[in-house]
Amino acid sequence: MEKYIPLSIPNFEGNEKKYVDDALQLGWVSTGGAYITKLEEMMAEYLHIPQVVACQSGTSALHLALLGCGVEPGDMVIVPTLTFIAAVNPVRYQFAEPVFMDCDDSLCMDPQKLRQFCEKECVRSDGYLIHKASGKKVKAVIVVHVFGNLADMDAIMEIAKEYQLKVIEDATEALGSYFESGKYQGRFAGTIGDFGAYSFNGNKIITTGGGGALTGRKKEEVAHLKYLSTQAKDDPHYYIHNEIGYNYRMTNLQAALGVAQMEELEEFIRRKRENYLLYQKLFTEYTAGKLLPFREHTRTNHWFYALEILKDQKNLNLRDVIMELDKLGIQTRPIWGLVHEQKPYQEYIAYQIEKASYYSRCVLNFPCSTQITKDEIRYVAEKIIEVTEAV
Repeated sequence: MEKYIPLSIPNFEGNEKKYVDDALQLGWVSTGGAYITKLEEMMAEYLHIPQVVACQSGTSALHLALLGCGVEPGDMVIVPTLTFIAAVNPVRYQFAEPVFMDCDDSLCMDPQKLRQFCEKECVRSDGYLIHKASGKKVKAVIVVHVFGNLADMDAIMEIAKEYQLKVIEDATEALGSYFESGKYQGRFAGTIGDFGAYSFNGNKIITTGGGGALTGRKKEEVAHLKYLSTQAKDDPHYYIHNEIGYNYRMTNLQAALGVAQMEELEEFIRRKRENYLLYQKLFTEYTAGKLLPFREHTRTNHWFYALEILKDQKNLNLRDVIMELDKLGIQTRPIWGLVHEQKPYQEYIAYQIEKASYYSRCVLNFPCSTQITKDEIRYVAEKIIEVTEAV
C-alpha cells in the first residue's frame, strides 16, 4: 500500500468551513463571540450538566480545576504516572507536589493502591488527609480516563469521599464515554468528580485545533473558574480586576470548529467502535500480542486502540517495530514514558509502581482515525502481525 496511514487525524466532513467562514465574516475571531457560547451550550446539553467552560486547552482546564479544589503551594495531589505529562504539570503550576500512583489492567489509576496509600501512608486530621512522612495535606486526586477507557469511578469516588479528597477527572481523551450500568449509569466521563477537563487537540475525538473545556459539580464554582479564565474582569466596561486571572479562554474561531465537530461526535464514536470491532476480529489469532479491551458495562468513545505486545520483551524492541511499520506506511506510537521517571519529577513520591512499568514497555497504539477505510484496517493488522511475529 503506497498511501501513508496516520495514527489519528481530524475529520472535517461537516459544517466546519461554513461556521469558521461565518465567524470571519462577522469579525468575531478572538476570545468572544456567539460560537463560544454555542459550543458551551451544546456540550452542557450533551453531557447533561448545567454548565461548561470553553478553555484554551485541556491543560488550562486542569489548572483551573486545581484552583477550584483549593490546591495550594506545598499540598499534595495524587496523580497517575502512566499518562501524558500534561495531566501532571498543572500540579506544579500551583507549586504543589504530585504523588504518583500505579495503574491497573485498564491502564487507569489502580483504586486498590490508592486506598492503600491513603490508609497506610496518611492520617486524617482536622478534615484533611495528611501524609505522615511529610506532614503535607493531600488535597485531590487526578483520574485519567486513558484512551477513552473509563476508570473505576465507583471505587475511586468511594475512597475520595471516605478520605475527603477532591476528584478531578481528566477526560481529555474520553468525551462521549459513559457508564451503562451501576451507580453512575448514564453519567459521562468528566461529570462524576468535582471537576472534569476535556481536550480538543487535533488528534482527539473532536477538535478545535487546540482547545479544551471544564466542567464541575457545582454551578457557582464553575462560574467562578470561568471568571478566572477571562483575566478575572469584574466590570464589563472598566478594567477592574479583584483576583489574579488567566488568559485561558477559547477563541471564537476555535469554537466555530468545535460546534461543527460536536454535531458529528456520535457519528465519530460509531465509526471508532465499528473499526475497533474489525481490528478485534483481525487480531483473534494473533499470538505476539492482544488487543486491549475497554471496561465492561460502559459505552466508550473508543478514542485510541492499544495492543499489548506479549512476546518476551528482551527479544522485542518496540522502537524497531515502530520504525519498521513506518517504512510500510503505518504510523504507530508507544504509550507515554512514565511521568515519575521524567527529569522534573524524579524527586517526588512514586507509590508501588509495578503495572505501569510493564505497560509502558509493551503498549503500541496504531491507526484509529474516523476516516480510515476497512482495507486500510486490514492492511494495518496484517503488517503489525507480520512485523511482531517475525521477532
